[in-house]
Amino acid sequence: MNSQILGLRVAGTLFGLMALAQLLRLLIRPEVLVAGYTMPLWPSALAVVVLGGMSLWMWKLARTPVR
Repeated sequence: MNSQILGLRVAGTLFGLMALAQLLRLLIRPEVLVAGYTMPLWPSALAVVVLGGMSLWMWKLARTPVR
């Protein structure tokens, strides 16, 4: 296996795990305080979309043949 393909798969897996963690935050709805203020949930929804997209992108790149 090529080291570039391995790197893309590792990055895709990490982005996927971070997306799942953000999705879990949306489902559980814990109260997160930042400097005494409650952190809203909409950044987690945005993070799920962005991180999920990046994960899929990395895995798609890992499947394309190297030229």
